[in-house]
Amino acid sequence: MNSRKKLMVLGGTRFALPVIRAARELGLYVITADYLPDNYAHRFADEYCNVSIVDCEATLKAAEEKNIDGIISFACDPGVVTAAYVADKLALPSCGPYDSVCILQNKGRFRRFLAEHGFNVPVAKGYTSAEKALGEADMFHWPVIVKPVDSAGSKGVSKVEKPDQLRDAIEYALRFSRRGEFIVEDFITQKGCSSDSDSFSVDGELKFVSFNSQLFDKKAVNPYTPAAYSWPSTISEANRAELRAEIQRLLGLLNMGTSVYNIEARESMEGKAYIMECSPRGGGNRLSECIEFATGVRLVENAVRAAVGMPAVGVEQKENDGFWAEMILHSDRSGVFDSLFIDDSIAANVFERDLWIEPRTTVGGFSAANEAIGTLVLRFDSLERMNEVMADPEKFVRVRVR
Repeated sequence: MNSRKKLMVLGGTRFALPVIRAARELGLYVITADYLPDNYAHRFADEYCNVSIVDCEATLKAAEEKNIDGIISFACDPGVVTAAYVADKLALPSCGPYDSVCILQNKGRFRRFLAEHGFNVPVAKGYTSAEKALGEADMFHWPVIVKPVDSAGSKGVSKVEKPDQLRDAIEYALRFSRRGEFIVEDFITQKGCSSDSDSFSVDGELKFVSFNSQLFDKKAVNPYTPAAYSWPSTISEANRAELRAEIQRLLGLLNMGTSVYNIEARESMEGKAYIMECSPRGGGNRLSECIEFATGVRLVENAVRAAVGMPAVGVEQKENDGFWAEMILHSDRSGVFDSLFIDDSIAANVFERDLWIEPRTTVGGFSAANEAIGTLVLRFDSLERMNEVMADPEKFVRVRVR
């Protein structure tokens, strides 16, 4: 009989690999689960379970049959609500109450919650009807952002300049919503860069918070898909302090427990700080791993520990050791991958090169996060040099496609 604690990991993409690795190092038995048996991460698990991770009842049944001790959906947005549901039904360790997770995971409900509790929040409303949204177009301050309430990876997101363009944007958003819901919200013109980074709470107390600079490729098929990140953030120190306090207030209002969070925030041109997203999961694009490289704080390991009820270790606020950046390797157009060019001038700055494909592999344009072909992590000794490279990344790194 297997005496090891069993952890069910929802999702089988490459982003599950550090979770599987950390779980194995902690002596856990790992069961990966999704409806795609050929997904990359499944080969590294002890067992694979074929189930749709957006089907709460089916996943619950599988979890009962496997007699699991914990469940996690890390860097896998579709499974976050399901993981909370299963944890609630089986009395397993959880990041927080099921309803709180549902609020955090639904963009419409989340905006309403923020507004009702006095947080800075743009004018926003969720809809299931295009006609109702079109009829209320005058309530927004244009331009607006339209997006599905329940998608990740920037799928279905578009900026709309004028009301007569709204219908097309709604139809586009609905193509990526499982629930048939979308949100329209004022577009916040930001000062500097938005932040999309990971943080961690222990028993509801925010022990570690990080902010970064989220960067985009204007030439990409979807210019709202994050193309790179750099640490530190351009958000002012005063607003970072305010955001930390407001994130703590949010976690308290929702009775959250021990969890990693992917948090998006921004600073407006008027100097106001906004929490845009706060999802109780690790972010995609290996954000928690990059934070560990920069600070030594092991967010992935502690997320695994939390999922099976083990105590957190070493989660404390630490500064970055140097200046860090991550490029999401991608092609701006469809074609056949030839090679990855890295300029000699930054060769010494390459901390990790992780290329996921071989030459002669067909690639798509960068329409969403799933079109990434790898990551490149860089470390610099000066902020000035990092900013110089990240201001013109194609000068230093290029995905060659023919």
